[in-house]
Amino acid sequence: MNKRELQERTREFALRIVRLYAALPQQGAAQVLGKQLLRCGTSVGANYRAACLGKSAADFANKIKICEEEADETLYWLGLLIDGGIMQEHLLAPLLDEARQISAIMCAAAKTAQANRNLNST
Repeated sequence: MNKRELQERTREFALRIVRLYAALPQQGAAQVLGKQLLRCGTSVGANYRAACLGKSAADFANKIKICEEEADETLYWLGLLIDGGIMQEHLLAPLLDEARQISAIMCAAAKTAQANRNLNST
């Protein structure tokens, strides 16, 4: 997957998160959890775009690590929506799968970026 494809994939992921947030009940825990989900789920793509514009290998590595953290946090909030009885797991299964895949991609990219950074510093 190239840079442009991943930018589009994370953008589509963000739009799915926005639609989920809009579909949540308008009160209580659903809104608290939903706002947290909205923040981290939409920030993955924004931070990936920033990483692609990184000024150096170190800058790229740092920003990709943020992407990894935000993707993992998205999984956390999705899990709480399910475990809290706000959403049924089968309804979120495709989004959970995409979140896991994006998280794995960002984790691999962060490891590669760090390894390349370490090679360049020796």
